[in-house]
Amino acid sequence: MQLLDGKALSAKIETNVANEVKILKGKTGSVPGLAVILVGQDPASAAYVNMKKKACDRVGFYSVTHEMPQDISQEAIENTIKMMNNNPNIDGILIQLPLPPQIDTTKILELVDPGKDVDGFHPYNVGRLTTGLDGFVPCTPLGVMELLNEYNIDVKGKNCVVIGASNIVGKPMAALLLNANATVEICHIFTDDLKKHTLNADILLVGVGVINLIKEDMVKDGVIIIDIGINRANNGRLVGDVDFENVAKKCSYITPVPGGVGPMTIAMLLSNTLKATKSHTGEK
Repeated sequence: MQLLDGKALSAKIETNVANEVKILKGKTGSVPGLAVILVGQDPASAAYVNMKKKACDRVGFYSVTHEMPQDISQEAIENTIKMMNNNPNIDGILIQLPLPPQIDTTKILELVDPGKDVDGFHPYNVGRLTTGLDGFVPCTPLGVMELLNEYNIDVKGKNCVVIGASNIVGKPMAALLLNANATVEICHIFTDDLKKHTLNADILLVGVGVINLIKEDMVKDGVIIIDIGINRANNGRLVGDVDFENVAKKCSYITPVPGGVGPMTIAMLLSNTLKATKSHTGEK
């Protein structure tokens, strides 16, 4: 069993991004700019945003966070997005989800300039991903593909089972695998007899937020497991959706939690923002 070390790979990607930022600044005088909208006081969201800001600082990005109260109006958020769309110093716009219930999330995501949509949530970028065209891809699934690529794991022709059908992880993950010529199956909350599907997986990718959802008897020997889930156990430890201790011994490769997919998500956000900057400045 080999661990897929997202922490090490993300550090390598950060170093490359930081070097490219220096070159870009020398050529054009500009640095990538990332703006984040954070609504309310959700501790997990605040922690993620803080991690993203620190990553931006490490690679030399300009970053700004618009912190808004929980009872913010739709109009106020929309006005802020319009302002960021028109700001030449902002290359990437990130809306930290979830938004409070009074906000129409779909409308907010559609308002972001597709060329600044570094989270890959705008329908324009979703459509380009689905049809195999270049665009911005959601950071978590993109990070998974980078991790597989780093360890020379070819998904072509493999049975890949994705558990979770969210717009943020499950659906784009399936699209990326399909584009890479994998055989893809998506399971979700309404799937009957999950074990029947997981036992067939060469590569199992799970991200639903349920501790120990995947147990030892649900996977075959030699399986590759990508655990995208992140949960806090009763003892305070961060754990994934897979019973790591018992399942790992059957795996050829598995991601740890933490230290697997999580760091890759932030690395891909940096990568997407740099890509947006290059597009805006005409650099290749």
